[in-house]
Amino acid sequence: MVSAQDLEAVLDELRRLRTRVPQLTGALAAGVDGLVVAHDTPGVDPEGLAALTAAALGVAVRVADATGNGGFRELLVRGEDGYVATYAAGRTAVLTLLAQDRVNVGRLHLEGRRAGARVGEVLDAAEAAAGTTRAATRTTSAPRTRTARAPRTTTAEARTATDS
Repeated sequence: MVSAQDLEAVLDELRRLRTRVPQLTGALAAGVDGLVVAHDTPGVDPEGLAALTAAALGVAVRVADATGNGGFRELLVRGEDGYVATYAAGRTAVLTLLAQDRVNVGRLHLEGRRAGARVGEVLDAAEAAAGTTRAATRTTSAPRTRTARAPRTTTAEARTATDS
């Protein structure tokens, strides 16, 4: 669970990014599971975009893996009227940017990578804090019987990282 303070920090980063790159028409931070974390996407359904981003991410991760090019870093789609760029944002999130066709793609990548790293730091820290809270709750509550479970980290999560 992401706190209101962390959500506001992510939204602030999205707003600053849109100021630094005026040709952006939208920005969305989402989990690799396709759920929206924060968005500034006027005229675009954020839930639909997050779900499509997750689907594209799954394919991009497999392509990078199959070609031996390492873990996912970014994906760029160029349409007739603009760009959709997706960047890794920490271990379990992505940043998707929508831009006009006249955007400077180099600037888009530079700012998108930086913003993805900052969003990832916030969300990874929030996830770590939530994990610490869950662990503390488990140690203070009554013991329970454990059953085997599948790990929570998916292949996409494990390979979606901004650390170099």
